Amino acid sequence: MRGSYCLVLEVLRDLEVEVGSLGKLPFEKGYYVYIGSAMNNLEKRVERHLRKDKRLHWHIDYLTTLDFVKARRIYIKESSKTEECGVAKEVSKHGLPIKAFGCSDCKCVSHLYKVEAFEFLEGVMKHLRIDYLNK
Repeated sequence: MRGSYCLVLEVLRDLEVEVGSLGKLPFEKGYYVYIGSAMNNLEKRVERHLRKDKRLHWHIDYLTTLDFVKARRIYIKESSKTEECGVAKEVSKHGLPIKAFGCSDCKCVSHLYKVEAFEFLEGVMKHLRIDYLNK
């Protein structure tokens, strides 16, 4: 399967995390939405994000490997083209960007947003025709 996904994370306490070339970044306790895509093996990409034990490759890996960060919800949209920047634009209306996070290959401000709560995503995802992945 190919397409885009949104990974809802909960940071359980305030953290400062070294994120590759971005350096040390502060993450306040709360909810974050990460938007990504996989043009091959979308299911495997999402499964990888859920594993704690992995090589640090993408910016998001620096968060998802931490004990104080939990995946709470996953949305996926099957498509033959990447739509992550459009999804990130929609999510940006509801959250604060973690500047340059996860978007080194595009012109977006970020692909990770801190949000007050993630319930708003239900409407956004429905509008964008993105399904909740029940894992």
